[in-house]
Amino acid sequence: MHDVCLKDQRYRARVNELRWLSLLGMLLSALVVLAGAWTRLVDAGLGCPDWPGCYGQWVVPDETRALAHSPDVPLDTSKAWMEMLHRYLASSLGLLVVAVVLLGRRLRHLAGFPWRLSLGLLTLILVQGAFGAFTVTLQLWPQVVTLHLLGGMAVMGGFLWLHLRFRRLLSPGTSRRQPRRLTPLWGVALALLVLQLALGGWTSSNYAGIACQGFPTCNAQWWPNLDWGEGFHLTQTVGPNYLHGQLHAEARSAIQVGHRLGGAALFLCLLGLGLRHRRDREVSPWLGVMGGACLLQAALGIANVLLWLPLWLALLHTAGAAVLVVATLLAVWQWRWGDSMHRSLPSVTTREWMHA
Repeated sequence: MHDVCLKDQRYRARVNELRWLSLLGMLLSALVVLAGAWTRLVDAGLGCPDWPGCYGQWVVPDETRALAHSPDVPLDTSKAWMEMLHRYLASSLGLLVVAVVLLGRRLRHLAGFPWRLSLGLLTLILVQGAFGAFTVTLQLWPQVVTLHLLGGMAVMGGFLWLHLRFRRLLSPGTSRRQPRRLTPLWGVALALLVLQLALGGWTSSNYAGIACQGFPTCNAQWWPNLDWGEGFHLTQTVGPNYLHGQLHAEARSAIQVGHRLGGAALFLCLLGLGLRHRRDREVSPWLGVMGGACLLQAALGIANVLLWLPLWLALLHTAGAAVLVVATLLAVWQWRWGDSMHRSLPSVTTREWMHA
């Protein structure tokens, strides 16, 4: 009996370690997303012409070595260091995921342990690394840049969900209610959120952030000339350098208008979701947080247009997107689990520990 109790304590200690590591991973992944946004906003995405090193080195070399490696790409030391700092942070995030998987390996057979989620997060990190390489080798191809942003948000969300799973294992509550399924309206809200994130990435990667001057109009018109076909032509040629974009003004305006319409659709959907569940005391406060995050993000977007996209405000807009993702996942978690998010730690038997 004492042996079982001791092993139960060991189990709780290990899960608690993983809980804190997953929280650290969420914060670090948010930092990586912001570092990537900063790198892009200061036009440092091609500060290093190769990958994973920089001019063939693991640190930014001097001008002589850089010229010998890539004579056609002049070295901009500050931009190169910004790019490498982003890579160092992303690499440390990868090591953190590996640590979570290794620490959780012995517990993978225990009831309720999120082993598959841990492996899925590791796979996602590897895919993110590949997209990081393609971002450089394909010279900021908008499709890759957009998917890279979505992947960064997915990694952050994966760490948050993993943290919530570990926290639920350690919570002292006694509720046994089964998780609720997401209703169609929840599914629409999540789909619109992903679409809006993609539209934001597409707007940024095609340098369409101020293609429309003024708000709510676009270039002093409610519906200006827009080239939707070219603006959302997803088979753009691979090869050109997409730094500063390749699209003409009407195509960029179409992207900006599309991003605005996507934001309006998301807000209306969240409003409907809040009204639908306004009497649900478990989830309605979280839906309020989710709607507030959406309004904050909209305000930041409008301010970016009116103030001509200052660097600090554009970075805040990316941070606002991360806050919206976190708020949405917390609302989804509360909807599914409610008070069962405090479910008690499952009992651990000697046989389970032998299998682990």
